[in-house]
Amino acid sequence: MSRLPALIYGALAFLFSFGYVHAMTKDLTQGKPLELILGFSVPLLFGYLFQQFYNIVDTVIVGQFLGKEALAAVGSTGSVNFLIIGFCIGVCSGFSIPVSNKFGAKDYDTMRQLVASSAELSAVFSILFAVLTVAFCRPLLVLMRTPENIIGYAASYIRIIFAGIPVVFLYNILAGVLRAVGDSRTPLLFLVISSLLNIALDLLFIIVFKLGVEGAAYATVLAQFISGLSCLFYMIKRFKIIHLKKSDWKIRTNLFVKLVGTGFPMGIQYSITAIGSVILQTSVNTLGSDAVAAVTAGAKTHIFFCCPFDALGTTMATWAGQNTGAGKLLRIKKGLFQSSIIGLVYSVAAFFVLYLFGRKLGLLFLSAEETEILGMVHFFLISNALFYFPLTLVNVIRFCIQGMGYSRLAVLAGLFELIGRAFIAICFVPRLGFRAACFASPTAWILADIFLIIAFFACYRNLEEKELKFHAGFDEVRED
Repeated sequence: MSRLPALIYGALAFLFSFGYVHAMTKDLTQGKPLELILGFSVPLLFGYLFQQFYNIVDTVIVGQFLGKEALAAVGSTGSVNFLIIGFCIGVCSGFSIPVSNKFGAKDYDTMRQLVASSAELSAVFSILFAVLTVAFCRPLLVLMRTPENIIGYAASYIRIIFAGIPVVFLYNILAGVLRAVGDSRTPLLFLVISSLLNIALDLLFIIVFKLGVEGAAYATVLAQFISGLSCLFYMIKRFKIIHLKKSDWKIRTNLFVKLVGTGFPMGIQYSITAIGSVILQTSVNTLGSDAVAAVTAGAKTHIFFCCPFDALGTTMATWAGQNTGAGKLLRIKKGLFQSSIIGLVYSVAAFFVLYLFGRKLGLLFLSAEETEILGMVHFFLISNALFYFPLTLVNVIRFCIQGMGYSRLAVLAGLFELIGRAFIAICFVPRLGFRAACFASPTAWILADIFLIIAFFACYRNLEEKELKFHAGFDEVRED
């Protein structure tokens, strides 16, 4: 294992020397929106696919080699994992928005100061979050009514994942900065490396070393750590525009406030959404470990198919951030429309694939003898895929609003998602069982869309008014 970093860096050097990886920023304020959106989002898509791929591999190996109880245990932590890790990822994504604004405005000095301030805040927050979540993870699983036969496995797994929160910050803050300056390809490379390494470590820790569900957690954290270090190495070597000087590391309270103002609302948005998932998971837990296993297998497949929506959303955050900074508001609206059309086409295709092959995809996680659970997985996938276009809008509009600088409004969209999931979980799952749980997320997406569509046009009008006032003031100064 001591030679692993050298081997990774050697592989990176090989790729660099042959030109497969190019250190380049991308200005999204000029050019055709459709071409730019596709060019930026496709590398993101592959990154998300690889990220979910190794998450799925974790689940497949756990389900096939450790059994359905271990599968249910890992799955039962999904919502609380999303609650905590999602908050951390949201904070990192929020930190990158001011960076993209300054890059779009060509204010590179302030941009570098924001990068340094983001790193300083991330170091403090990541350690704090790790300590608190490790201490309280088991009480939270008890509160969620995790079945007794799987709670031990679940606590062992999620405790290790939470201990790795500093690693989550390391990769996501660096990837966010790279995307803010228009480079969506580089994070993909390191996710590919991470995913392949994760698979190898899964097999090693679970099958060879017999570490059980803890082995899957160790594999995930270690793979993420190497991905983060590789990203840091690459930035230092290739991105002069982000090279930080000693003066950039000066404590700047005003930048801290600005970053927290964009990062925390985005993190809270993820968490508010996740609270609804936690409430839903609590209701599903009362249905027994078979229902938990079905939701686990269905959710893993569903999340994989949702990667295009995540890629479009992240693209729109950078798109809106750069074009807001450049004062090109019409391009924001054009980009939002193009992204929605892309999402609509994909949503239709994804539904037919899951309708035809959803049951067979369940065999990745469960044996063919589990016919009842496989039927439940198929129903879960179809009921969610019917509403993939509303999910498209949730992602592209919400991230667009965040990129425009209205992160707090995006938090309210998460609140509507929470209400939707909680309503189904509390009012219908106890009476109607598993099938009701399958429609909790679609209900959440529709409620969020109603709010987001109204909020977008309100934000857009507000930006237009600011631009008009700015130009009016500029004209007055020029006349004087």
